Amino acid sequence: MVILVSDGSEEICHSVCGAHEIYCCGSHVCISQEGVTVLTEPLVKSCPLHETLYGTKKIDAQTVRNSVSKKIQGFGFCCRDRCFDPDPTVAYGASEMMNVWLERGFIDCAVVVCEGAGTVLTPNGRLVQSIGARLTGIIRTSPILETIEHVEHCGGVVLDKTDARIDQVEGVRRAFTLGFRHIAVSVAGFQARAISGIRNFEQTSNADVLVFSVCNTRVRKEDVRHVAKADVVCASASTILRKEIGRDALLQVGVSIPVYALTQKGKDVVLAYLSVFKDKLVAFKKARLPYEVRGLGPKLKNS
Repeated sequence: MVILVSDGSEEICHSVCGAHEIYCCGSHVCISQEGVTVLTEPLVKSCPLHETLYGTKKIDAQTVRNSVSKKIQGFGFCCRDRCFDPDPTVAYGASEMMNVWLERGFIDCAVVVCEGAGTVLTPNGRLVQSIGARLTGIIRTSPILETIEHVEHCGGVVLDKTDARIDQVEGVRRAFTLGFRHIAVSVAGFQARAISGIRNFEQTSNADVLVFSVCNTRVRKEDVRHVAKADVVCASASTILRKEIGRDALLQVGVSIPVYALTQKGKDVVLAYLSVFKDKLVAFKKARLPYEVRGLGPKLKNS
């Protein structure tokens, strides 16, 4: 698939390389040279974050297709000429926080996922942010040579350059083998079992692993016991997590898309991030969490 983007002076050609599967607004989406195919209907009917990023109030299969196409148009998502922009995109995103944690020495390595590369481990906070900007849940991806070369040029290590495999448990193990001891890892909700695998590894090693649970719109009831082992959890559009995880949080940041710190370590690093956050903040004691405001936040189709 080739998409032409006009920047006012010239036409830029973005050509999708390989085949990739992602979740967007709960929809299963396939991206290939044939185009963007929405395989399932979105679970979300509206989302304030999606509206901010893509200008869409009502979400359906066509708007999901349009927003994924905008990712391709805007920064070459799934393309050889992918843009790696380290500027922050959202207030409380995993990549934004990990960037700060690396810069301030709270962790020495981040294990994340990048389309075209799979699982990536790196001590470079700017690389983490440039990978994570506007990234959505990646189910499967194909190797893209130019993306892998960029990651390696910026000090990153690709877990599997041949298959672009996504395996966050093995990514943490590899980081430990390379000598890193304070590791942060992002784990998507549809791979929540990996969190328990990471905790098992942590118990048998000298690693200190901070788990950030992300992309949780599709999380199921049976996944909650794994997500509960994370340090920091983004609720995404999940009502299950707002109910089952939010009530046990030590700290919540954000209201429309809340992020919960479940452990003291998670609370400490989130507060460290907030200490350098440039926008104005308000903090107040709340006896019971989660804190919600009616009318804010994503709306699911079955709600």
